[in-house]
Amino acid sequence: MKVICVAGYKNSGKTTLVTRLVEALCEQGKVGTVKQMLHHRFNPQDTDTGKHFDAGAYLVAAITDTELVTIKRDPTLEDALDSLADNGADFAIVEGAKNSDLPKIFLGEPEAPDEISNIIVQLPVKADWDIGALVELIHDQPEWVTLDSLIRKVRSNPDIRLSGGIATFTGIVRRINDNVETTAIDFEKYEGVADRAIEKICLDMKAKDNIIDVLIHHKTGLIKSGEDIVYIVVAAAHRQELFQTLIDSLERIKEDVPIWKKEFTIEGDFWVHDRHE
Repeated sequence: MKVICVAGYKNSGKTTLVTRLVEALCEQGKVGTVKQMLHHRFNPQDTDTGKHFDAGAYLVAAITDTELVTIKRDPTLEDALDSLADNGADFAIVEGAKNSDLPKIFLGEPEAPDEISNIIVQLPVKADWDIGALVELIHDQPEWVTLDSLIRKVRSNPDIRLSGGIATFTGIVRRINDNVETTAIDFEKYEGVADRAIEKICLDMKAKDNIIDVLIHHKTGLIKSGEDIVYIVVAAAHRQELFQTLIDSLERIKEDVPIWKKEFTIEGDFWVHDRHE
């Protein structure tokens, strides 16, 4: 899923631009949107869903003839984007969230440029924007990937009819390693080379007999203890090939993909390669 944030100040035309982008992107795939409404409430206390929520429910789902709304406690922008990806969105447009790290189309002049990161294009407010150029810009953004979005992609493979099962592997940051507590790991990849190596692993695995599809995604940047690092999704005709391919794919990632790890522990920080040496 490609993600873009449309940011700016009040009356800069954010909603108008988001609407135009949605209209254009709908011709190319499924579009999801996120609107930060920090001082509003979707389920007022005098509604049934509001009463459920105020009674302590962690999740409340409201269904009408045309809509499904899920109301969740402790919401984050990442939760919203994960939900869009899990539900099959090809594009996500976030209105607002100017203090996030997301890639941004910024309308107007930032009052404090140093406080707003990742502006990829700055546009005049309420102008005749080049929507076609902005759509191309959105296509150039990195993918927002979840495990469910990879599973959905594998299920959309026309050859899935030949599959007897889908298996997944999720690697996470181990909190306790050799009796030392790890707080986070910073993953750094060799740009371009790492992606090509992962693509080759997928192609090699899919060349095996009875393997229908293989998708791999490895995250980079700072990942905290317990959070996801890598996803592998395999569809195969039979379980024997299925599980062996998961194992083979993971070993190939460790051997062939140039990704370096800096581990942060309560006893100090170090590059994993240096510690092993």
